Amino acid sequence: MANPFQNNSSLFILIIFLFLLYFFMLRPQQKQQKKHQQMVSQIKKGDHVITIGRLHGVVDEVNQTDKTVTLDCDGIYLVFDLRAISTVSAPAPTAALEPETKDEADSEASETVDSEASDSEADATDDPTK
Repeated sequence: MANPFQNNSSLFILIIFLFLLYFFMLRPQQKQQKKHQQMVSQIKKGDHVITIGRLHGVVDEVNQTDKTVTLDCDGIYLVFDLRAISTVSAPAPTAALEPETKDEADSEASETVDSEASDSEADATDDPTK
């Protein structure tokens, strides 16, 4: 005769296996898909993106009805599905002030050195012990 508990144990093992499969494979994949969908829904003009084919470009237009995005890749405009976007990074903020030229930085540094030298000379003449 067959053991009646053998069928229950194999069913129990199958349920445990399906439970583990869900929590270690399916659930993380669903979380990743939701995160990607949220990222893609927030794309706007001017964002820097990388496609799944590792093409870098700047978003020129987003068409949510057709689920497409137009990328500007050094003057070449390409249309991709939104699903083809791998990563999105916001554009770097532009600096309000232009960076100093090397000549301006050198002149400011020499002025600082000159003023420190004149201060030390004045201290030396005021103190007769030095």
